[in-house]
Amino acid sequence: MDLTKLREQIDEVDRQIVELYERRMEICGQVAQYKIETGKKVFDKEREEEKLRKVKSLTHSEFNSHGIEELFEQIMSMSRKLQYKMLTEKGSSGRLPFIAVDSLGAENAKVVFPGAEGAYTQMAMEQYFGKSVNSFHVDTFRDAMAAIEEGSADYAVLPIENSTAGIVNEIYDMLAEFENYIVGEQIIMIEHCLMAVPGTKTEDIKTLYSHPQSLMQSSKYLQEHSSWKQISMNNNAFAARKVAEDGDRTQAAIASAHAAETYGLEILEKGVNHSSSNSTRFIIVTNQRIFLKDAKKVSICFEVPHKSGSLYHMLSHFIYNNLNMNKIESRPLEDRNWEYRFFIDFDGNLADSAVKNALRGLREEARELRILGNY
Repeated sequence: MDLTKLREQIDEVDRQIVELYERRMEICGQVAQYKIETGKKVFDKEREEEKLRKVKSLTHSEFNSHGIEELFEQIMSMSRKLQYKMLTEKGSSGRLPFIAVDSLGAENAKVVFPGAEGAYTQMAMEQYFGKSVNSFHVDTFRDAMAAIEEGSADYAVLPIENSTAGIVNEIYDMLAEFENYIVGEQIIMIEHCLMAVPGTKTEDIKTLYSHPQSLMQSSKYLQEHSSWKQISMNNNAFAARKVAEDGDRTQAAIASAHAAETYGLEILEKGVNHSSSNSTRFIIVTNQRIFLKDAKKVSICFEVPHKSGSLYHMLSHFIYNNLNMNKIESRPLEDRNWEYRFFIDFDGNLADSAVKNALRGLREEARELRILGNY
């Protein structure tokens, strides 16, 4: 057998495949024009499933049957993307229920943050809105989400991700649950401090209070003090406040230097978290469907059918529209074992045609797509 001749035969077959593919896409363009005129949906699940059954039946081996199924799934996917693109270009992409604004009107806003005075969320809020911001605090993340949903606050500041401890699962779940939207973000450096009532010595400490993530971020330091009883609190500022209120020299807290100053505690050691580059990303959330005109990041979440290749097909919309996806997370769906909701951040603005095109395709093919914000 002459390998060169075999390759020449393959090249000839490939040339024919390309010609047939371009012919198919030309016809798909005509299909798109028909759907524009009649208002029909692009994605026809039953039609595609029937098509796959037919082309698989034309093959002569199980191996080829699987290969043809995968090939035609890709061909039909590209056909849909072409149709979505044409619909967008013809102005048939539909209006997104988000309004572009020049500013958030922060000077007149009322902002809520979870925790107490001295919390990292307060620091993030003041860095984003300024120290003169009109604010109040609540006990939990859920309380903050409820406050903006019901309108008692215009914005909430919530931690969503730490560079060493990872995502805050509760926030992701609540973004899917509440009709609230991300309009901004603020990243702050985290420096955990060991603090206690003035005059306390490290050897006096028996009980330590802090948030679970702060305890985890300080685990290397705490290994040196394994005799200390560690008690989790909902917020670092709560821990600092308790130690101050109890006035017990056997107690200590891990929190920010701002919390120590707020509650009159003495810092026994700074930087007890083992990563010097530790930082936390906070999101600014509101109940209004708005986005800044110069927003550069879009956050969405969606569910996919529980079958092979579902997530792959969703992600292909970012590739086809040349959108840079910079984060993907998953959270389990309640009461549906081994099924997940996916959260994705990607670069773009809701006014961009490429973003509109991708979102249209995702909306037709995913389950429960939600735009979480553009910021």
